[in-house]
Amino acid sequence: MISAKELKNPHVVRRDLLASLVVFLVALPLCIGVAVASGVPAELGLVTGIVGGIVVGLMPGSKLQVSGPAAGLTVLVYEAVKEFGLSTLGPIVLAAGLLQVVLGVARFGRWFRAISVSVVQGMLAGIGLVIVLGQLYALADTDQPGSGLSNLAGLPGLAAEIATDTEALTAFGLGAGTIAVLLLWPRLPAAVRIVPAPLAAVGLATAVAWLAGLSPLVADVNGLLHAIELPGGAEFGRLADVAVIGTVLAFALIASAESLFSAAAIDRMHDGPRTNYDKELVAQGVGNTICGALGALPMTAVIVRSAANVQAGATTALSRVAHGVWLLLFAALLPAAIGVIPLAALAGILVHAGCKLMPVKEFGPMWREHRGEAVLLAITALAIVVTNLFEGVVLGLLLAVVKSAWETSHVQLSTHELTGGRIVVTLTGNATFLRLPRILEQLEKLPQDQPIELDLSGLRHLDHACRVALENWAKRHNDAETDPVRIRPAAGL
Repeated sequence: MISAKELKNPHVVRRDLLASLVVFLVALPLCIGVAVASGVPAELGLVTGIVGGIVVGLMPGSKLQVSGPAAGLTVLVYEAVKEFGLSTLGPIVLAAGLLQVVLGVARFGRWFRAISVSVVQGMLAGIGLVIVLGQLYALADTDQPGSGLSNLAGLPGLAAEIATDTEALTAFGLGAGTIAVLLLWPRLPAAVRIVPAPLAAVGLATAVAWLAGLSPLVADVNGLLHAIELPGGAEFGRLADVAVIGTVLAFALIASAESLFSAAAIDRMHDGPRTNYDKELVAQGVGNTICGALGALPMTAVIVRSAANVQAGATTALSRVAHGVWLLLFAALLPAAIGVIPLAALAGILVHAGCKLMPVKEFGPMWREHRGEAVLLAITALAIVVTNLFEGVVLGLLLAVVKSAWETSHVQLSTHELTGGRIVVTLTGNATFLRLPRILEQLEKLPQDQPIELDLSGLRHLDHACRVALENWAKRHNDAETDPVRIRPAAGL
């Protein structure tokens, strides 16, 4: 929230208003690009950016984090619109927002920090792969086949179309040029880099298309009020559908995780107040509830805009609120400007954003130092491409739990023979069903004609499956002419 004391300081106000202009210029092409890639009217991306700036910006949680439509949810929104229709998107987003509010009030915000980083990185990498595979077709003004695997299989045909079709080649040239500008912009002099790279790239592509007399595909613009369609009772009735409920859960959980991980990253970039995770989750939920009521895109905190905000020198929430005001003024006063931007240029913005979601630099060191985490990341990413975002993330979380259980269930088995031939078998550590095959395999190698004592007193944990299996082994192991296996129980277990 913005305090009256901060607003009375002209230096703070001037600095934060300048920062808000930078954030606005970064957010503008991203809001439009995410909306187009999600299969919804471009104006709806601006609506979400406006709500994320003005409404969420005024709420407590994080002072410097900026919210709006995010590339990370593009795939999920596209699938939802394709399966349930644009009219059902609003109720889905609204229900997801209410769920976020409940989670925040119940103080679940801090628990999102316990999600495996590898799963989150795998989720972002999978989203990035799906975005890139889909937007490669948009670069050439061509419809994508559909799923991630279909898009991958169709790449040879896409390459042939670009090589033989003049219009596809022209659009691809504009998109590729946009990506080139984004890659080269950070190397230019500081005076040039005052203009944010996404805005410069889209502006240059639009100018080239106009000056060369090209006619690439552009967004269909009808104005802000025409794009907003308030959901009705029939649309809210779809929330009883099991498939829709699954999508609501996916929206809420993924948007929350992305927002709170973004908050953790932004907190490391400045020395101001730390984010209150529960309040930030409530703020995100309120924002999504309003976006849903307006039939707009879901929002998350966005690391690109948030980082631009911090780097531009913002110190209060005024900058993120003001950036929402600039988006509102643009959408209200200059809507026709959206209709001249080539879709190929917006696709170039999304391809670049998708590539940045993939942790290519981090994967090598992770593979060398924590191979299990690297495998978890890769499986989550590939599962998202092969299935869908929700199923891929659920699989990643399940594998993370199994991996954690496997790593913590270390158990050691040692044997020594006493005078008189009695064998003492000692188990120490954590005995769980995951280690049971190995334990039984070693026990079954013991002789059946000698007295055996199974010492479990050194175990810190013994689960029910292990206890039952060890008791059954003890009953049947020794032959009839030998004393039965004796068990020294685990203390307190």
